[in-house]
Amino acid sequence: MREKSLIFIVAGEASGDALGARLMKSMKHQSANKVEFIGIGGPMMTEEGLKSLFPMEELSLMGVFEILPHIRQLRKRVLQAASAVNDKKPDAVITIDSPGFAHAFIKRVDVETIKIHYVAPSVWAWKPKRVFKFKEHYDHLLALLPFEPPYFEKVGLPCHFVGHSILESGADQGNGPDFRRKFSIPEKAKLLSVLPGSRKGEVTRLLPVFAETVSKLAEDIPNLHCVIPAVPHLHDHIIESTTEWPCPVLVIPAKDQEMKYNSMAASNAALAASGTVALEMAMAEVPTVIAYKISPLTHFLVRRFIKVDFGHLLNILANHMIVPEFIQRHCKAKNLVRALNEILEDGKGKLQIIELKQELKKLSVDGSLPSEEAARVVLSILDKAK
Repeated sequence: MREKSLIFIVAGEASGDALGARLMKSMKHQSANKVEFIGIGGPMMTEEGLKSLFPMEELSLMGVFEILPHIRQLRKRVLQAASAVNDKKPDAVITIDSPGFAHAFIKRVDVETIKIHYVAPSVWAWKPKRVFKFKEHYDHLLALLPFEPPYFEKVGLPCHFVGHSILESGADQGNGPDFRRKFSIPEKAKLLSVLPGSRKGEVTRLLPVFAETVSKLAEDIPNLHCVIPAVPHLHDHIIESTTEWPCPVLVIPAKDQEMKYNSMAASNAALAASGTVALEMAMAEVPTVIAYKISPLTHFLVRRFIKVDFGHLLNILANHMIVPEFIQRHCKAKNLVRALNEILEDGKGKLQIIELKQELKKLSVDGSLPSEEAARVVLSILDKAK
């Protein structure tokens, strides 16, 4: 019998890396270091002691036509991860988000182990029948949203609401004045956070639209500055793509959480891809405009399955558009410029933040930190299995 519980943990993108790192830290603390981890993760999980089997970035793909060119390599990584589990026989396997890789991997795990998925799929948004696929492959789910557990419990899959990790991200702790002093950004200059995504496909599609938006915005706003937090594998590409922008552009490392959140605190507004970063902006109280595009073919395939009217989670919780969204064919510079001018110049930004603060309260679990609640649930599952 092991002295420590062995956990195989898998994350496939930056947001999952952050979730995994916080979960690992909380589990070590609550168990008095009676857990150890192996698996796949990024830099934040590495800081918590994980030695990743291979670079996490190889899993950061989305969309049918984005994945196809890499299908052989992905299959190789699926088999490698499953083989590691079958060899090490961990007490539990925890997959974090990235459901495509997670399912391909978990169904090839042949040994007896507890299978947990962290971040319940958004079956309330699209493809509700996925509940049955998760029921088939997993023993437990950890949900970020309070209304998610019933969707899975009704088919007999235990699902626990643990809260949304954005609440402990530190996104509300940035030092704006310090950031402006450090990078010589004038106090009265308008600073726009530009966040085109963390995947290459996202950045490739969104950055040209964002470039046109910034060019038009700079005509209306003297002394406009932009800051772009960039993930490591896209840092050079973003620098090269912004050299011709008509205003000062500062590209900072997205993995430097303190610098990223300081840049948010210093910003007057944000132009962001839909996703976790939009919640970070809400935490930082930065008025935001959301824009997003996927490949036309992928959009054609998935659009009829989408069951919600909004992309921003807080818009969904509120059931009306607090944060302006411009998705797919609406993702055009003229629309983005108009919306940004409204929150920068017409005072709508303050009203947006007042509403968002109310919606953020719905993401907590009785005041506990999400990672602590998630760790408590996982350790309880392990204890019951002994």
